[in-house]
Amino acid sequence: MANMAMISITDAAAARVRELVAGGDGEIEGMRIGVTQKGCSGLSYKLEYAKEPQPMEDVFEDKGVKIFIDPTAVLFLFGTEIDYAEGKLESGFVFNNPNEKGRCGCGESFTV
Repeated sequence: MANMAMISITDAAAARVRELVAGGDGEIEGMRIGVTQKGCSGLSYKLEYAKEPQPMEDVFEDKGVKIFIDPTAVLFLFGTEIDYAEGKLESGFVFNNPNEKGRCGCGESFTV
């Protein structure tokens, strides 16, 4: 894992983040990613708008977007690729996380 980036973002995900930031209230700089305890597998990804970095937070910039990484989530997110997919019935960010050991049946939560 020595050459693995902390986090990466696909072109589709970067385009969606740019759309969301542009549609915000003007003070939004990017998206904050974290992990919260939730669901039957124990952990869930958490996304929110970010106006400025919080103490100890890593800021990742790529493809014209800023991603703020909650310091409590760094170990869970290391090596994760963030994608965005649109289907007939759903659309959303997709986390391709090499640290995941399993997911619940509905896809709401994961375990490491």
